[in-house]
Amino acid sequence: MFTGIIQGVGRIASAIPRADGLRIIVEPGALDIGDVREGDSIAVAGCCLTVVEKGARDLAFDVSAETLACTARLDGPRRANLEKALRLHDRLGGHLVSGHVDGVGVVDVLEPVGDPGGSTRLAIDVPGELARFIAHKGSIAVEGVSLTVNEVMGRRFAVNLIPHTLAVTTLRELAPGARVNLEVDQVARYVARLHETS
Repeated sequence: MFTGIIQGVGRIASAIPRADGLRIIVEPGALDIGDVREGDSIAVAGCCLTVVEKGARDLAFDVSAETLACTARLDGPRRANLEKALRLHDRLGGHLVSGHVDGVGVVDVLEPVGDPGGSTRLAIDVPGELARFIAHKGSIAVEGVSLTVNEVMGRRFAVNLIPHTLAVTTLRELAPGARVNLEVDQVARYVARLHETS
């Protein structure tokens, strides 16, 4: 489990074909990996991955073909949001995030709101099957970042990104047409399932 509060921005340095997927090597940037061990879970761009090898300055993860099929931004060099798994005594500053990506959205708009130095509006188009789980003032994880939904318009939702979020995540690097990993709020999934079976 994760919180969606990004602990560092690292870099996927390489993606090497391996079996049915890839082995990715991640340079952790400012993320402290001193206490990370093989077998630990780390969210990379919002996707929960298992550390399979720890180097002096990098971490290796095996990414299966199944994971690659339902995620974006893991298959080549780029910067990535990183978060170590939640411990029971940690603060829950965002919302409960599993790191199990529900689907890939496409950025429609990334534009400043009002005066320079203020917030930025990010609007994302989502697959139809995910749209019903996204609610005004609900939570969503975009590239592993816990965000509050400000608008819902059919298959599109929008969030406001404060300058701090832009400064400490990769979200400022997005542009229209970019594909992003999405995880809907777990509560919404369970409510929908209960509704289906009642």
